[in-house]
Amino acid sequence: MTTQVKICGLSTEATLEAALDAGADLVGFVLFPKSPRNVSVERAAALARHARARRDGVQVVTLLVDADDVLVDRVTAEIKPDLLQLHGHETPARAEEIRRRSGLRVMKAVPVSDRSEVDDALRYLAAGGGADLLLFDAKPPANADALPGGNGLAFDWHILDGARGRAPFALAGGLSPENVAAAIELTGAEIVDVSSGVESRPGQKDPDLIRRFLRAAKAAKQA
Repeated sequence: MTTQVKICGLSTEATLEAALDAGADLVGFVLFPKSPRNVSVERAAALARHARARRDGVQVVTLLVDADDVLVDRVTAEIKPDLLQLHGHETPARAEEIRRRSGLRVMKAVPVSDRSEVDDALRYLAAGGGADLLLFDAKPPANADALPGGNGLAFDWHILDGARGRAPFALAGGLSPENVAAAIELTGAEIVDVSSGVESRPGQKDPDLIRRFLRAAKAAKQA
């Protein structure tokens, strides 16, 4: 199985095109005002249209953090993403509500630091759990201003051993052009998801880093 690559937090046509030209399978747009990568619904919708016009088959992902029904409905109608990424404190019940309401596939982001948290996250994939796949990410720093993701932090990938073969999952957290191949080989993740690892500064994607990340990821072999 070839690991897919998601470039998250895109906000300009130039960096979106760099991701598409380099072979990104998924492109992500962040709708979270506290994030330096935040875009409006209108902007995300325009970028999604641009992506689809530029290349057939690319999957559009919208990242939401504890979104209410009004925002879920608007995103579904205006952006028409292929996948909703829930990156807040959504419970399995809430994730299921969002999945049913939107009719879209859901990826639930779960911050983890040990094997027990990985095992607990599998409840999102049970019947009524609301998720079609999981995104394992590093836990954010313990301060009030910490973002739920995109902090450039990694975690011990060995804790995912128990999930391999049991659940579809994506991997995020501290990935870069230098370590993504090792991450793929060790974890067998279906998707690798990068944001800050391809930025020159928070919120500013670097086309060269995007290209380097994709080259490394696509050359990697799962063990």
